[in-house]
Amino acid sequence: MSNHNKTGRMMEFLQGLGRTFMLPVALLAFMGLLLGLGSAFTSQATIETLPFLDNNLLQVLFRFITTIGAFAFSYLPLLFAIAIPLGLAREEKGIAAFSGVVGYIIMNISINFYLGETASLANSEMMSEAGQGMILGIQSLQMGVLGGIISGIIVWRLHTKFYKTKLPDAFAFFSGTRFVPIITSLVMAIVGLILPIFWPFFASFIQGIGKVIGSAGVFGPFLFGASERLLLPFGLHHILVAMIRFTDAGGTQIINGETISGALNIFFAQLESGLQISGEATAFLSQGKMPTFMFGLPGAALAMYHTALPENRNRVKGLLISGVVATAITGITEPLEFLFLFISPLLWIFHVIMTGAGFLAMSVLGVVIGNTDGSLFDFIIFGVLQGTQTRWWMVIFVGLIWFAIYYFFFKMIILKKDLATPGRRSPRVKGTNYTTEELNYESNNLDYNVKEMIHSLGGSENINSISNCVTRLRLSVKNSENVDSQKLEDLGALGVIKLDNNNVQVIIGTHVESLRQDIEKNL
Repeated sequence: MSNHNKTGRMMEFLQGLGRTFMLPVALLAFMGLLLGLGSAFTSQATIETLPFLDNNLLQVLFRFITTIGAFAFSYLPLLFAIAIPLGLAREEKGIAAFSGVVGYIIMNISINFYLGETASLANSEMMSEAGQGMILGIQSLQMGVLGGIISGIIVWRLHTKFYKTKLPDAFAFFSGTRFVPIITSLVMAIVGLILPIFWPFFASFIQGIGKVIGSAGVFGPFLFGASERLLLPFGLHHILVAMIRFTDAGGTQIINGETISGALNIFFAQLESGLQISGEATAFLSQGKMPTFMFGLPGAALAMYHTALPENRNRVKGLLISGVVATAITGITEPLEFLFLFISPLLWIFHVIMTGAGFLAMSVLGVVIGNTDGSLFDFIIFGVLQGTQTRWWMVIFVGLIWFAIYYFFFKMIILKKDLATPGRRSPRVKGTNYTTEELNYESNNLDYNVKEMIHSLGGSENINSISNCVTRLRLSVKNSENVDSQKLEDLGALGVIKLDNNNVQVIIGTHVESLRQDIEKNL
């Protein structure tokens, strides 16, 4: 296999892996909101401010909400072990998910057996120091999300290879999809015996990444925030984010006698336990996005509106407003970002640097607001409602500065470079022409010409597989040269990214899943 094909396959795998992370992370984000609400309304400071909350029935309800909100945090490795084979499998996804559960449990049972046979099982007081913990009632290595990821990837490979297996007639009952959990059981049992030998090397590598970030001091959050935005066009930012949120790379702390790894895990554990929130953890979380997401990008949208030709402003208003709402309220930024990403590398690099600077500013100013999205919901639930110790007012102070900087910089560059942002009708630039259809596009408009989009993708014979993340179609194609980027944009796409000869992303917006389903039906 040529190096080009190997690179293409690796890129496709990494994109797909990052996409599968979104399923447990989306659940975690919602459960985090419940956990935040519950903890906010059971805190003594909130009760003193709002005395009517000091009601036994209400407090039981809020404690129940907190307990439910902690669910995803407690079982996150298992969720990854299920989501990865489910998301990566192209057929028989239910069997892949079922095998993911089987594989993860058997791997930990096998690890427990190895530790027992080698007299390495620690007692309850020493489990944390020994790097062990209770996983689904099984004492095993404390691998966290990485354990779920390792298990999920192996199970996916087994599913892909064996789900069509045909056995001799005497064993025909175990053929096909029934064979997948069987082979999964055997292979993951062996993996569980091998992992304790090699796990220290995995752990050292991840800890090394954490030390590099930690050694950067206050610039650690800047490097993380800027790198995350820089990777976004390629769809690989989810992998970096997952590493910081869920592994030793994002820090390690002992909370209530249990070793917790990953910035988001640490934040949720402290929130659930009522402990003081760690600024070292939240430095990589929601707070860093807020200056850019809640203020900066809306400032950029206002600049694009004011630089549009007067006769076009009413037409671009819906496009820009829907992008601002998605960014500020939900933390979904792509509908706005892809309006300038393909037009001006200068604006994109500015945006990357300003996002990193937002993380740096929040950390230096001592803000402690966690969770995942950097949205208004996070600001209210994990900032305002948690009390003055979060220093939430600093977000508004810095945000107003970010709004002004984004607005004036975008307006200056758009006018100086005569950029083809929406409504300006500049000469056609490849990949950036905004037609009447796109200018009229709003977030609730699903009237895509699906057959024409398939034709523009090179036809059904050119499409190997299709999936989606939050805002974009992700396609594996036979030849990306057969994909007509300009035609796709004329049909309503916000942009097209050809990662290599076999991997293409089409930026659609928040209703991308409905479009993907329509395309699959037509295929």
